[in-house]
Amino acid sequence: MYTYQGKTALVTGASSGIGKAMASALATRGMNLILVARSEKTLKEMALQLAQRHHVRTEVIAADLIESEAVAAVQKRVQERELVVDLLVNDAGFGSYGHFETLNPQRDHDEVMLNVAVVVDMSHAFLPAMVARGEGAIINISSTGAFQPGPYMAVYGASKAFVLSFSVALWAEYRTRGIRVVAVCPGPVDTNFFNAAGPGSQKMAAGGKKASPESVVAKALSAFERGQSHVVPGGLNIISSTILRLLPLGLSARLAERALRA
Repeated sequence: MYTYQGKTALVTGASSGIGKAMASALATRGMNLILVARSEKTLKEMALQLAQRHHVRTEVIAADLIESEAVAAVQKRVQERELVVDLLVNDAGFGSYGHFETLNPQRDHDEVMLNVAVVVDMSHAFLPAMVARGEGAIINISSTGAFQPGPYMAVYGASKAFVLSFSVALWAEYRTRGIRVVAVCPGPVDTNFFNAAGPGSQKMAAGGKKASPESVVAKALSAFERGQSHVVPGGLNIISSTILRLLPLGLSARLAERALRA
């Protein structure tokens, strides 16, 4: 089991969706919070509510993590406030749907930066101190999209495959050194993701009910407490992701192309 009480978690993408649900769940367990997202007003309102409701310390760092110096600035703010990050939750990310040649190149670049580079950079910023203390944890939000190529969402699927591989590699490297790392691979979740990605992205959830952020977080923390390397919330998602891993890569991609065809 993991002791949450009195420790501090830094959560990116904390203003909505899975990040917001994760922050609330951790506060319920007695964890102090460092909330990171772009919307300072939303974060401050959220921080006040969580502090009053759960009697935990809450800190707000407003940052657009896509910006080149943003991670370094977050790390500096944490150090200036003399905070110790016991648990890092990398949730911030987004997707884009459409024929690749029609997508905005800058948006795709930003998607790679936020979904991939920021996860690596935040880990570099806070993992070394965890290793020095002999205790720490990282929860990275991936996706069931990590298990197969994603035509029409090629960058998103590839970025989440990176997050899964990166997380499991760190899990294997540090699991005997007091560090827990888990990748969370949810299917469609009832968040603003699909509105931001584009209307066609709703095809990802065709025929299935979207999970609530709270249910995803519950499964994530359960797996985290058991020391798992990754978790796929939801029975149907477990079955489909297992089947996808057994299929030839080209066949898996062709099936996805038919399902997500723009």
